[in-house]
Amino acid sequence: MVRGSRPAVQKAVETLLHDEASRKNIPTAELQSFAEADETLTSAAPAAYKRARPLQTGQHCERDPDLDPQIVWNGVRIRLTSEQVDALVKTGSVAIGDSQLVWRGKDQQDWSDLIVQAPPIYIQEKVHPKAIVEDLRRASPQHFGEGIPDLFSDFDELPAEARTEFYRHDQHWSNRMILGDSLQVMASLAEREALKGKIQCIYFDPPYGIKFNSNWQVSTQSRDVKDGKQNDISREPEQIKAFRDTWKDGVHSYLTYLRDRLSVMRELLTESGSVFVQIGDENVHRVRAVMDEVFGSDNFVSLITVLKTSGAGSPAIGTKVLASVADFVIWYARDLKSVKYRQLFLQRQFGEEGASQYTFVQSPDCGSVRQMSHEEKRNNRTIPPGWSILAHDNLTSQTGAETTRMRVEWCGANYSPSKGGWKTNTQGMSRLAKAYRLLGLGKTLRYKRLFKDFDQRPIHHVWSDLRTSGFAEQKTYVVQTNPKVIERCILMATDPGDLVLDPTCGSGTTATVSEQWGRRWITIDTSRVALALARTRLMSARYPYYLLADSPEGRAKEQAVSGRPQPMAASLGDIRQGFVCERAPHVTLKSIANNAEIDVIWDKWQVTLEPLREQLNALLGTDWEEWQIPPEPERPWDAEFQALHAKAMDSKQPLKVRQGAIDRMNAEWEWDYTLETLPERPVDDFAKYYPDAVPVHAAWWEARIARQREIDASIGRAADVEMLFDRPYADAGKVRVAGPFTVESLSPHRVIPSDALGLDEEFEALDGRRPRNAATAPAQDFSALVLENLAAAGVQGRNRADRIRFTLLQPWPGRFIGAEGRFFEGEEQSGVERRAAILIGPEFGMLSRPDLVAAAREAAEARFDVLVACAFAYDAHASDLTRLGPITILQAKMNPDLHMADDLKATGKGNLFVVFGEPDIEVRRLDGDELEVEVKGIDVFDPNTGDVRSDDTSGIAAWFIDTDYDEENFFVRHAYFLGANDPYKSLKTALRAEIDEAAWATLYRSTSRPFARPTTGRIAVKVINHFGDEVMKVYGV
Repeated sequence: MVRGSRPAVQKAVETLLHDEASRKNIPTAELQSFAEADETLTSAAPAAYKRARPLQTGQHCERDPDLDPQIVWNGVRIRLTSEQVDALVKTGSVAIGDSQLVWRGKDQQDWSDLIVQAPPIYIQEKVHPKAIVEDLRRASPQHFGEGIPDLFSDFDELPAEARTEFYRHDQHWSNRMILGDSLQVMASLAEREALKGKIQCIYFDPPYGIKFNSNWQVSTQSRDVKDGKQNDISREPEQIKAFRDTWKDGVHSYLTYLRDRLSVMRELLTESGSVFVQIGDENVHRVRAVMDEVFGSDNFVSLITVLKTSGAGSPAIGTKVLASVADFVIWYARDLKSVKYRQLFLQRQFGEEGASQYTFVQSPDCGSVRQMSHEEKRNNRTIPPGWSILAHDNLTSQTGAETTRMRVEWCGANYSPSKGGWKTNTQGMSRLAKAYRLLGLGKTLRYKRLFKDFDQRPIHHVWSDLRTSGFAEQKTYVVQTNPKVIERCILMATDPGDLVLDPTCGSGTTATVSEQWGRRWITIDTSRVALALARTRLMSARYPYYLLADSPEGRAKEQAVSGRPQPMAASLGDIRQGFVCERAPHVTLKSIANNAEIDVIWDKWQVTLEPLREQLNALLGTDWEEWQIPPEPERPWDAEFQALHAKAMDSKQPLKVRQGAIDRMNAEWEWDYTLETLPERPVDDFAKYYPDAVPVHAAWWEARIARQREIDASIGRAADVEMLFDRPYADAGKVRVAGPFTVESLSPHRVIPSDALGLDEEFEALDGRRPRNAATAPAQDFSALVLENLAAAGVQGRNRADRIRFTLLQPWPGRFIGAEGRFFEGEEQSGVERRAAILIGPEFGMLSRPDLVAAAREAAEARFDVLVACAFAYDAHASDLTRLGPITILQAKMNPDLHMADDLKATGKGNLFVVFGEPDIEVRRLDGDELEVEVKGIDVFDPNTGDVRSDDTSGIAAWFIDTDYDEENFFVRHAYFLGANDPYKSLKTALRAEIDEAAWATLYRSTSRPFARPTTGRIAVKVINHFGDEVMKVYGV
């Protein structure tokens, strides 16, 4: 029979907003000129951060520097004060200082504060994943023509006059993805945006070693990385400093990198905040020492061991020594006394960690306890139905009060605490007895802890349950962290609404985990590939819709779960009040001993049970106490006769011995049993010998079990409750996508207008009347650095072969032109030598079109063939300027690694100067006043031939459209992905009833869906290649 597919259920698409949070208004790339004008008037000084152990200028820690890095002792040579001498006499010890890790160059660094540039951050694009889904929904036939809500108002509602007053106003919170060096970005966040003391949790995943080849990814299409392969390395134009193997000081630069960033992180954390640093065994000891220095050893929380694989290797597969199967997460608090901590739990599994001591079982009436059989230990399903698994625990305390030192009678035996006292007083012990929670083992009285009392176990610092296998989540990035590791750290140290920072974004795992759990987030990376992957991951992510505690549905669920009435006030959807989570009852000895309801239940049932017990004793001629009444309607023989019965039934005994046992029993009780008629069990059946006792016995046990059930229920109600913060309740009828976020950078991307503006400034530049702007003039030492690296690295085109290598590079005394370079067009032996004028842009900020025009005029006057402009960014109207008269203009974008001058060697191995092309885009007008955009490829300038060639769309990873571009913000209203992956697969499955397959298919085309003509008269198209390079083009329509 063919099984039919389940009908698709329509689901609402929701997102979480942080309405109570805000962020400073910062400039967009489109408004950078306003920001720079503001910067000229109120220039921000570099940020300064105090060193943990500053030194006087010229001072050095005494040591042999050839052994660096090494541990040295601080303050070993000291003069004892009189107080210290007295303390030494009294205690036998005195504190004489502590140790620190030192490395090459650290002494010189400690001569001054840590000085960090805090440049402004620019918003490149604003992304609202729900807006993209809603646009797709409107494209489906069942929703065609429906209006789309203006979701981009979630970003800000500032009045027009305040939009250019940067850093002076607060606006709606949106999460952030920032391209740039993490040190400068964090300094900017701290100093310009007043985020000092505002971040609750930082997750830092630095490179595990001091080489960078295996820690970064050159393309969104492949995670394969071959160490030392030039064709791999040369394709990524920006590398994070810690990943480079060209650091001139190796591990010493690595330690400086770590300490600098950790120092700024400490300033960003709240007093209750935490920082988690993920590291491998190669450098965990060094990182721990650096963190001791920055945060203080008193603020160390834990060294978490994360088992990452179950395989341990073998010589057959190349493992020659002990295999490494774990990574480490080092946890420090800003202030350990104030640290926020939420305990997490794992489901306790029988026989596994946290449950190995549960080796006893108890009958349903709690009257019989025995050890498990071997088979029951191996397979707990073989335990009889209704029997409870338990462990016995200590009942005594070493420091008991006088009220806990008394004799306790249980099941006919007397027990006294061996030392100290009991863990509770007389009343508490009475309640434990009434609940049948006592167990006598020899001369010791123990507490019965049932497995079901608490079916969770708290997590500790060894995480062995997160090992990956072939069925783990597929990675998109070469060093992608297991999301469960980050999830656990965030859940332990934060609450919903708290702010999380990740200075090493990678593929965006911290961002997507924070988004899932309702935390605000900021991630930083200098790799464009990483941010391209992270952006796609967040745009297409699907999350469960967890019930907010401050919502009608959440309050109803909370009342159902907790049984407590909820507030009648209107709910506001405040995420800071958290989610409605599952909770686990936690029965403890204390909760039972303090449960006064047990006494009430006991007294109530004694009215029924006690008369029945007395009647039963009268019928049987016994004097049984409650604990002696057998569960079955039968009277056990005396112990002596039970032993004789066992001997008689033992077929291994000689016949004479067996018969002798029967004869003794017959003589004592005047029985006439034989080996054939002896009962199988040494009991007298009530039905045979005491028929009147059968109904009385049944009634007593019925009441006895009913009492136990009522007491157990009371124990459950009075139990403590542990909140399971990682298990919130979800609404299966809703699907959640990521909330609004922005993509930002320290340097704006390329913007290519289709029209030309600012001609007055260009005419001034052509006439030689434009002075060199002080803000765009490079510092002398920065110019020397650029020229040094330009000589070594040359200028790289999009392909490896498209590289200009200078045969000569020397200073040039021009107003704009800073150097003269010579290179061969084509092969050096047969090519034509060309002269290149070198224009060096500002260390921070962008190079404008008028500056390019003025430099081109100067180059033409000096008879140069080519103008090579080197800048971190170009303004909106400079990007399409590729020729002016006879001068070819090459706009080389400089790698931000050049900001790290002190740690970078000019080896020519990195792409420090890269020339990009512009996209080949066609805008078509359709019927009904609608538009359609097609991306045909990228036009690439070949510096070796001087020609422009066209590449197809295979080099494009994604492209976006702002279909109503206002020249102040780029809103991603349409998004298209041309890679081989299907990022929306999970979301597509969840929304198959809302959005049809044809609409989803439009996400993977080079031709856009039709859209209405914009009210602004402009659209903007942004194209991103597989190496993370971005270029934007604006069209008037």
